[in-house]
Amino acid sequence: METGILEVLLVNAKGIRHTNIVGTPSYYVIIECGSQSQRSKISSDKNKNPCWNEKFIFDFSSFDCKMKSTYLKCKIMDTEFFTNGGFVGEAKVYIDGIITEGTKHGFIEIKPAAYNVVLEDDTYKGQIKIGFKFIANKEKYVMKNQESIVVEKQPKRSICGSIWRTSWWKFLFFYNKKINSKDKQKRK
Repeated sequence: METGILEVLLVNAKGIRHTNIVGTPSYYVIIECGSQSQRSKISSDKNKNPCWNEKFIFDFSSFDCKMKSTYLKCKIMDTEFFTNGGFVGEAKVYIDGIITEGTKHGFIEIKPAAYNVVLEDDTYKGQIKIGFKFIANKEKYVMKNQESIVVEKQPKRSICGSIWRTSWWKFLFFYNKKINSKDKQKRK
């Protein structure tokens, strides 16, 4: 049974429509992939260009991998005081090719690229930057992540201990050098 993991990197958006009449806009993104849906944090940038730099992971079963016309939908929403959020625009990215190539080669990574944001009236305004990584073997991906966690959890040495070890060796090296130079002088 083939399974896979799609990792989506949501970077930023530029030139999107501002729905707030008063105040600074704060955006978030709802990412839908098949039947799965995830929500981003609220943008950290107070300027007109929201920035997220956030990763999302979607699991794919063999059924999901074999489905044609698979796409990822990113709905950009604006936080507002009296409502759940105002719709700003959305971007649809067809990921069938990414899944096919990733399944064929075991792994594929697409660097972040800009995708057009479509408004409610089907016009374009702004772009959203998204990157993709597809790993065909889910078990291998999980094992790799567990190994990296184990490597990171190795005990770290203290700075004082490192200084002590280097000082001790320097002392022995220079002390030994002084003894050897005195022996050479006595021999002459």
